[in-house]
Amino acid sequence: MDTAETSGSNRLIHEKSPYLRQHADNPVDWFAWGEAAFDKAAKENKPMLVSIGYATCHWCHVMAEESFSDPETARVMNENLVNVKIDREERPDLDQIYITAVSALTGSAGWPLNVFLTPEGKPFYGGTYFPPRQRGGMPSWTEVVRAIGRAWQDPEERKKLLDSAGNVTAVLKQHLHDAQDGTAEPGLDETTLEKALDGFSGSYDPVRGGIGKAPKFPMPPVLRFLLFYSRYSRYRSGQTEKGRKALDMALHTLREMAKGGIFDHIGGGFHRYSTDDNWHVPHFEKMLYDNAQLIEVYLEAFEITGEESFARTARQCLEYVRRDMTHPRGDSTRPRMQTAGCWIWPARKMRGKAKARPKARSTYGARPSSSTYWMPGPRR
Repeated sequence: MDTAETSGSNRLIHEKSPYLRQHADNPVDWFAWGEAAFDKAAKENKPMLVSIGYATCHWCHVMAEESFSDPETARVMNENLVNVKIDREERPDLDQIYITAVSALTGSAGWPLNVFLTPEGKPFYGGTYFPPRQRGGMPSWTEVVRAIGRAWQDPEERKKLLDSAGNVTAVLKQHLHDAQDGTAEPGLDETTLEKALDGFSGSYDPVRGGIGKAPKFPMPPVLRFLLFYSRYSRYRSGQTEKGRKALDMALHTLREMAKGGIFDHIGGGFHRYSTDDNWHVPHFEKMLYDNAQLIEVYLEAFEITGEESFARTARQCLEYVRRDMTHPRGDSTRPRMQTAGCWIWPARKMRGKAKARPKARSTYGARPSSSTYWMPGPRR
């Protein structure tokens, strides 16, 4: 670490970004994005880690506390890598490049985004959150870092990493070229739409709805696609079996989500995702962009079916956004942003809602704790 750095702090102490400064006390020898990091990687012939997050990202803070604040983990990182921290809100351009790279490598991406690069900056491996110890089939973060370090020192393994970097870089260049020049395909043919539907069908949960396993996200764009496919199919050739399947998948998911704990049955609005397969226990964070998209999806479902429950859910989301996410001057903002908190309701507030009380205690499984209730969602 540079001797010029403040005692007990790394070089991020000098950055403007509050998110980067949050990592200034980490024992990790963090660099901000810039030539200094690449020069060090080239000089020491080390792979690079680019770790991207943002200030209100829950799992970014979890990984920082579990791994980046741990001296032994930091020692492993510093020995094997040149470590770079990026604030995605400060550098959305870099975030877009590397999240595209990780999506190409793994099929999905999110934050924290951890990408391993060659000293020339070419990505060859990546992922999101890694636990401090093996858990749920996931390797620990130090296992990943040590494996990257060993592979880089082995000539045959390094060649594989470089080949991967070349392939990912080619995909990135083509993607960015198409986006900048407008040369991407202007439309989607029926075969492409059917392939997309088949892909979503393969990971669809027929019991509780939704795509994939826990943590389970609402995925509004996927739900809109399913509704669109149903309408498109009916328009093209009358309602087909695949069209009915797409509609059933979307409607079943919307009903299950609205009944689950991912939906706030007292305050309104959807939490960001469910930590289980049943939409039961939410991650206690509500995002404006999630609720804005889900309002549209529920209204479209109401338009198609005339089912009042869809309209009611949309109204509750709209009321939540108006009450808690709208500034008095009229625009949407985050006046009371908190992270990593617990979502509880005072018992007096629940008792004051005549309709909510019996549902909360019998149907929703509200659990009293002193003078508060935690309300996860309907019992199954």
